[in-house]
Amino acid sequence: MMRDRFSMRRGATLAALLLAGTATSAHAQFSGDPGSGSGSGDLAASSAPASGAEADRKPTKRGERPQKQRRADVSPYLEVGQILSANLKGGDNDVLTYTTIAAGVDASIAARNAEATASLRYEYRFGLSGGLDDGDVISGIARGRIGAGQGFNLEGGALATRSRADNGGAASGLFIGNSSNSADLYSVYAGPTLTQRLGGLDVGAGYRFGYTKIEIDTPAVLAPGAQAQDVFDSSTNHLAWASIGARPGDLPFGWQLSGGYEREDTSQLDQRFEGKYARADVTMPIGPTVALLGGVGYEDIEIGQRDPLLDGNGVPVRDANGRFVTDTSSPRQLSFDVDGLIWDAGVMWQPSRRTSLTARVGRRYGDTIYTGSFAYRPDHATTLQVGVYDGLSSFGRGLSGGLAALPTQFDPTRNPISGDINPCVFGEQGGSCLNSQLGSATGFQYRSRGVQATLSSSYGRWSYGVGVGYDQRRLLVPRTSVLASLNGVKDESYYLFLSAGRQLDADSDVSLSGYVSYFDNGSPNSADVQAAGLSATYSRRFWRSLTGTAAASLNAFDQDGFNSELIGSALVGLRYNF
Repeated sequence: MMRDRFSMRRGATLAALLLAGTATSAHAQFSGDPGSGSGSGDLAASSAPASGAEADRKPTKRGERPQKQRRADVSPYLEVGQILSANLKGGDNDVLTYTTIAAGVDASIAARNAEATASLRYEYRFGLSGGLDDGDVISGIARGRIGAGQGFNLEGGALATRSRADNGGAASGLFIGNSSNSADLYSVYAGPTLTQRLGGLDVGAGYRFGYTKIEIDTPAVLAPGAQAQDVFDSSTNHLAWASIGARPGDLPFGWQLSGGYEREDTSQLDQRFEGKYARADVTMPIGPTVALLGGVGYEDIEIGQRDPLLDGNGVPVRDANGRFVTDTSSPRQLSFDVDGLIWDAGVMWQPSRRTSLTARVGRRYGDTIYTGSFAYRPDHATTLQVGVYDGLSSFGRGLSGGLAALPTQFDPTRNPISGDINPCVFGEQGGSCLNSQLGSATGFQYRSRGVQATLSSSYGRWSYGVGVGYDQRRLLVPRTSVLASLNGVKDESYYLFLSAGRQLDADSDVSLSGYVSYFDNGSPNSADVQAAGLSATYSRRFWRSLTGTAAASLNAFDQDGFNSELIGSALVGLRYNF
């Protein structure tokens, strides 16, 4: 009898976690990006590592009440550096030298009602040789949450970095000098969320606004005869969702009703995404650690765009940045139009508070989908996460969802030479990578499928993180459009990113980072692109807040049968932290 009572309590707790997770992850219904959940209502929030309020606790002895560490570390700085970069193979073999002056701030806040991490930097470059022009760069990443009480939170995130303009172009890993295929990326999202328990019911709701902008610095150089995709310009997106449900108790199962609406307006070709859904979910515990999941509902999704302007020969007109010029007089044509019944079924296994596994199969977008997530936290310093996703996405919506999925507590890292934010972040709450979102600034909507895994840990004085993934994009273009040849084109990308750091003593530390990527280009006559890079940094504090830095990196890329480069770089610099 005691064991049965314990099993029922564990099963009810498992179901409660599932329902609470659905209340906060309903916004993942439309998205197929790894940062936005599974894209099928996957209960990723319940199976992910603990939230910032949970993950920031010290290990406690048995019977002790865990206490949250409260801290606020804000470190503004000034930095000066001297950089040399040389093309060792291919290209023009120029040697670039330039001086940088930068001002920035790194901040981490962890309190009861507020959590945030931010790294912001403004850098001005003075070209000395190699034909490098003077210029400035703004970069940064931020993610935060403010609790206003009664389960009401204000959340937001932002990203400013350099990115590839076209995934079929060069991928040097360093956006400096006169390199082609570079763009400035800015993305921001913000909105309120609410999770409450009212009269035995779990209630959740939220709203998110997102804005993303790409400014092309140097257009991509593609292989002769390659059909270039459209390059993203800007978009705004709105997302709202709500849910209500009950945990097992009066009934032997948990239930939930949820619904949502999303709209995105993109400047390129006057694209519009509009989707809405309503669904009912049931969670049935069948043991102390296992629950069956099931859901059924209705969705209505439309994606449309206008045609590009044509020249006298019937060829689509592009501007100086490679973007199609929109024919505003043309009617908007649908590239995706689905409405009807949706369903999914699955299982969740949670043998302990440190381990959880969710797997689902269902019917959405007029197709069969498979999604899932796995989280394992063997100790307070180690987190392993795996996510399988399948859904509809775009460059703008993907970045908003990716930023929203970042933990509020992480250790942002930068490329030591260019100063750009690295695509993966790691911390005690786990890790997340934006590789699948940043890999291509395509202006088209697409179906996104893939898997991503992150591992973050520390051991002694070492801390390290690994992110690896696969992403497939199938472009959605109207079949009656003059661009119909791009409809159904599949691009595939594989990526690996790793970083490690060690504190050598009280005044010095060393860090390493590396990446490997492969892009399988599905566009006609286009080249596949491989890229890899490795960097090392040594820092030492000389006096109080004055720190010296030395760094070196090696980056390589190859556009099959067209272009390849090997770039070596070195830096020496000084930083003063206030």
